[in-house]
Amino acid sequence: MLEVDALKKSYGNLVAVDGVSLQAGAGEIVGLLGPNGAGKTTTVSMIAGLVRPDSGSVRIEGRPLTGDTDPIKRRIGLVPQDLALFDELTAQSNLQLFAALYDLEGAAAKRAIGEALDLVGLADRAQERVKNYSGGMKRRLNLAAALLHDPQILLLDEPTVGVDPQSRNAIFDNLEVLKQRGKTLLYTTHYMEEAERLCDRVIIIDHGKVVANDTLQGLYRLLPVTNLLAVELDGGQNGLRVEEVQALPGVRFAKLEAGTLRVGVQNLATETPRLLEWLVERGHLYSHVASERADLETVFLTLTGRSLRDS
Repeated sequence: MLEVDALKKSYGNLVAVDGVSLQAGAGEIVGLLGPNGAGKTTTVSMIAGLVRPDSGSVRIEGRPLTGDTDPIKRRIGLVPQDLALFDELTAQSNLQLFAALYDLEGAAAKRAIGEALDLVGLADRAQERVKNYSGGMKRRLNLAAALLHDPQILLLDEPTVGVDPQSRNAIFDNLEVLKQRGKTLLYTTHYMEEAERLCDRVIIIDHGKVVANDTLQGLYRLLPVTNLLAVELDGGQNGLRVEEVQALPGVRFAKLEAGTLRVGVQNLATETPRLLEWLVERGHLYSHVASERADLETVFLTLTGRSLRDS
């Protein structure tokens, strides 16, 4: 349904996107996961036809996207990271405006607006001005605007930024309904838990390049370790150097965050006592030890050598 081949985009000496390729099929949610500045928004903008790539191609249902006026763009719906709404207008009026931009009018526009508002749970607030909406409600209305022309492909650029947990879950429910309807969704995020909950496949992007592209299970298989150890240290870091932990035999990676040392080891049974003994010998006392399952943060750290939250 969506095929992206070797997209590249530079701004002067800055290479924003460097050879990104991906595919997404009907009834599939594909996640584009990476830290801020990784090139996610630029990639989405090129797919949507808003930014011209330096090289590479985008194909929609097998047809190449050729320019701003290409009719195939009507198969795409874009939910931008920045809200595209008019605060002084009601939700209903906002959607009427967007419907007109899609050449929808009369009964067709009324039906499309009603269905979109129903999906995002805002039908009972349709006559209220958007300036009175919460951040989460605005995000849901932003999604509704992208659905009016019934696109097959939906591009979502971090659609939950700044929303409360209840609204985030509501958006997730909306996207799962769209997936069940056979829509193709490309979802960009820097939140690991979003990608893990929503996505059938995850493409990890860093510094404009794809570093992994697989199902969650496939990504976890990329890990040299599957055993994670979390050690809560007394007194926080207290002079502990992560690079010294990283150099220990059997340790595949280590990071220290908010007073908790997380270590990936090949053999939990043998490496745990060695690590704890090493810590105590150097005066790094601990209050709690637990094993954890691998997650996408671990995958990203292993593949790139840095935390997903680094930027």
